[in-house]
Amino acid sequence: MLELYYSETCPYCKKVMTNFDTNGIVYTPINISEQANYEKLLALGHISQVPFLYDTDNNIKMYESDKIIAYVEKNYRAV
Repeated sequence: MLELYYSETCPYCKKVMTNFDTNGIVYTPINISEQANYEKLLALGHISQVPFLYDTDNNIKMYESDKIIAYVEKNYRAV
């Protein structure tokens, strides 16, 4: 499962989410404006930065919108 930690005001988050939505990528958006989600982001990634992708199936964690998009395009197909 793909979890995408995001902030509503982040243009890089919007870029990733638009790409996922356009390409039919199934993911769980997690808004870090909620304190519990923010704390989980810090626990997983250790820094306060979004977008942050956590591929729970493969234990892959990454930042940077272009890297996230490239990873998902290479490893996931639309369902």
